[in-house]
Parts: sequence; structure tokens; C-alpha cells
Amino acid sequence: SSRRSLLKAKAMDLITSVAILPLLVGCVGIFSLFKLLQRMHMKAYLQDAVVVITGATSGLGRECAKVFYAAGAKLVLCGRNREALEELTRELAAPSATKAQTYKPYAVTFDLADPGAIVAATAEILQCFGHVDILVNNAGISYRGTITDTTVDVDKRVMETNYFGPVALTKALLPSMIERRQGHVVVISSIQGKISIPFRSAYAASKHATQAFFDCLRAEVEQHEIEVTVISPGYIHTNLSRNAITADGSRYGAMDETTAQGRNPADVAKDVLSAVGKKKKDVILADLLPFLAVYLRTLAPGLFFGLMASRARKERKSKDS
Repeated sequence: SSRRSLLKAKAMDLITSVAILPLLVGCVGIFSLFKLLQRMHMKAYLQDAVVVITGATSGLGRECAKVFYAAGAKLVLCGRNREALEELTRELAAPSATKAQTYKPYAVTFDLADPGAIVAATAEILQCFGHVDILVNNAGISYRGTITDTTVDVDKRVMETNYFGPVALTKALLPSMIERRQGHVVVISSIQGKISIPFRSAYAASKHATQAFFDCLRAEVEQHEIEVTVISPGYIHTNLSRNAITADGSRYGAMDETTAQGRNPADVAKDVLSAVGKKKKDVILADLLPFLAVYLRTLAPGLFFGLMASRARKERKSKDS
């Protein structure tokens, strides 16, 4: 009896293993097929798309220009430095191993913080290829300082570049997208658009405003079949902290340790390309700790505020010592 039970159990194990194996192979096959179709759709979406990138002269914007160009997009590169933009266009046009059909990028020079320059810049952008498929609002400025020492003019300056500039450019290009019932608005926000850390008040405020505006935009333009993607990276190894402004408006001029240890901008640019190609709506590109902090702020605000107060004390102490 016991031997019969043992044989029966072995037979059941054999049948189960035989049945599970094809099921697992089938699941892997379906997943692989799904990923292949996703890549094909993404490739088709980006190939020949007219992509406008602001802040393209350095950091993440420059790396985004490289990956979108390699994907076969028709680029309009925007920034304040004409020479840097022209240098980038020459670099992109140099012979490469990319398999996609590529196009010579256009360069449009203007200051996003100057409201009067945006109308003329929009007309110039639309003249390049006749329309815009994807607008990547990437340009931005960072800030370091205490709230009590910071003049309101500095708050306004950060808000003008990080919030009002992208909003004005988006509003200027939106009518042409609505008319075509086609378009994709992308904004490079920050993890600080979801949580605030001490001594970054003006920057965090501008990114919180950005998150709120583009969340509203997404809901309002859905009827026109226009996509909106908000991307919130953590620390990236760029010159953002060096170029940050301080409480009195002067340049910070130093590389923060957190920034120095941040992700490679080329890797972040690939994630941005993927998020845009997959038409994702809201993406956090950060390590586990900041990612968890976003949820901690909602689920246990008291604990989160305590941690931020502790961080403020430590930063203040290290600066005083």
C-alpha cells in the first residue's frame, strides 16, 4: 500500500513537472513576444518624429539629444548658447554606426526665462519641420540656500526657468498639436517635485508646481489624443549643482557629494527615451531610498518630516563646522 502510494506520488510529480515545463516555456515566449512588439512600436514611434529638446547644450539634455538622434528623430535643439548648440549638431551629424535613418538637427537659441523670447522661438521651432511631435521640457536651474536668507527675486528667477518657461513654451506649441490631434509633451521634473528636502526650497517648489501643472494638462488634453509624460529623476552626475544659484543669486559653483555620486546622464537619457517611446505617464528614475521616501511622505508623514528635520540639522552642522 505504501509502495503504491509512493509510486502514485512520483507519477503525479512527473505529470506536474511535464505540465509545468510547457507552461513556463509558453509564458517566457509570450513575454518575449510582448517585449519585441513593444520595442518595434517604440522604434516606429520615435523614427521620423520631430522632437524639440530644451536645455540641450549640456548634461541630461545633451545626452537626450544623442539618444533621440540615434533613434531616428528629427531634432530641434534649444538652448541659450548658440556655439554649444552648433557644436552639438556637428557632433551628432558625424558618421556613426546607428542603423536608423538620421536627420540633420536644427538649433534654436533663446532664453527660457525670458517670456518675450518664447513667442518668436516657437515660430522658429515650427518653421524647422512644420510641426512638433514631441516636446521635451528639460532646461532647468537648481538652487541651494536657506529660506530666511533667500530673496524673493531668487525664488522668482528659479520659478521663471523651471516652471513658467516650460509652461509658456508648452502653451505656445499646444495649439498646433491639438489641431493635428497628435503630440507628446514631456517634462523632466525631479524627485523633488514629489518630496521636499531642506535648503532646496525654490527648486522643490518649482518642481512641485511643474508636476501639478502637467498632471492637469494630461487630463485636459486626453480628449485631443495628446500624451503627457512627467519624468522625475533622482541625482544625476551633471553640473546642475555647480550652476545652481544661492540665496543672494550668485552661482553655487560646487559639486555636491550627492550629485557626484548620481547616475550617469547617458544612462538616464536611455531611460527617458524608453519612457517616451512607451508613452508612460509618470516615471520616477531614482534609487530605492528616494523612491521609498515618496511613499513615506504619504503613508507616514510624521516620520518623513522628522527625518527631514534631522537632515536639516546635520547639513547646518556640517556647514558651521
